[in-house]
Amino acid sequence: MWQDFVLMVISLFLSYAMIPQVRRGLKQKKRLISIATCTINFIGLYAESAIFLTLGLYFSSFVIFCGGTLWLIIFVQGIIYRN
Repeated sequence: MWQDFVLMVISLFLSYAMIPQVRRGLKQKKRLISIATCTINFIGLYAESAIFLTLGLYFSSFVIFCGGTLWLIIFVQGIIYRN
């Protein structure tokens, strides 16, 4: 399906945009994004990944799961690096 490819590419760019944020959090060792924002994003992306998986959009599901994992990492950084 062409939709799977397009959704995968979009999600890949959105996930790639999170990598500098994860790095910055690791370097500065402080919370840069609120816990609520991280929680909503990683739960929502994991749910979206599961939905896409049930629709047979395997590539999109995988990339969105990776994006959710990046948000989860930022969430964990927020817990560990409390200001």
